Amino acid sequence: MRLKELTLKDRKLFNRYLNLTRHELSVYSFANLYIWKNLYQLKWLKIKGSLCVFFLDKTGCFMNLPPLAKKLDPRSVAGAFKIMDSFNKNPAVSRIENIEAEDINFYNELGLVCPEKSVDYICSRDQLAGLSGDKFKPKRASYNYFLKNYCAEYLSYSPGDKTACLDLYSFWQQTRALKCQDKAYLGMMEDSFLCLKNFLQDYEKLGCIGRVVKIDNQIKGLSFGYRLNRDTFCILYEITDLTVKGLAQFIFRRFCAELKDFRYINIMDDSGLENLKRVKLSYAPVKLTPAYIAQRKDARKYSGS
Repeated sequence: MRLKELTLKDRKLFNRYLNLTRHELSVYSFANLYIWKNLYQLKWLKIKGSLCVFFLDKTGCFMNLPPLAKKLDPRSVAGAFKIMDSFNKNPAVSRIENIEAEDINFYNELGLVCPEKSVDYICSRDQLAGLSGDKFKPKRASYNYFLKNYCAEYLSYSPGDKTACLDLYSFWQQTRALKCQDKAYLGMMEDSFLCLKNFLQDYEKLGCIGRVVKIDNQIKGLSFGYRLNRDTFCILYEITDLTVKGLAQFIFRRFCAELKDFRYINIMDDSGLENLKRVKLSYAPVKLTPAYIAQRKDARKYSGS
């Protein structure tokens, strides 16, 4: 079986498979797959009618999404593990990430275990657009402070904004790095920058929506997202100049206020970072949607595979 490289031309095919069933996890999006192509080799293949995408780097091969199909097929899972094992010296690396809760029994019946990986934070769009009530009082105060103290433009992103947006991210990254020396976090920020660079390069072809905030004709905030399902919009990126008080609350509220066709806003996971977890919980999510990893019970016994 010959693996194919993931390209922009595959978007239509992937969207068809991604839309076969309803998904709540933010990773079930072509854009959220494609942006990783500068960090991984992204390969795909159909196995027994299921669309399978593989992430490869120097550490090995894994699946960031389970096989996509209308109905799960044990043969597609077996075929996928066979492909992963062909790349991985250590079979423990072979795994399927971002399994949804309703599919855990299927993978358990195949002899796989499914520990929880993370949760996506899903909020009410109406609540985020309104910021009413005591639980949003600090957010509302920050938003009002921004309105009172800054003359800002809230605009649609255009390709000409690319360089300014990347410069904003670099400034944000430097500001964060001064406050946190955790190597894992610093690595995540660098990876995220490479993903943003790739995202902006092909923005017009990815079917996403972007907004920027300008102050004195300089981009100080950005936000990008995409339709995840019929009633959920996902915020993929939100970066602001941290020296501008209330800007984060302003751009988030304004963007959510626009998205009237949606009931929910998925603000993604917390990457295992406690500070990011606190921030996401401060927006009072109405649902925490877990993601699981399907892996072998004891990969060591497969070392000869």
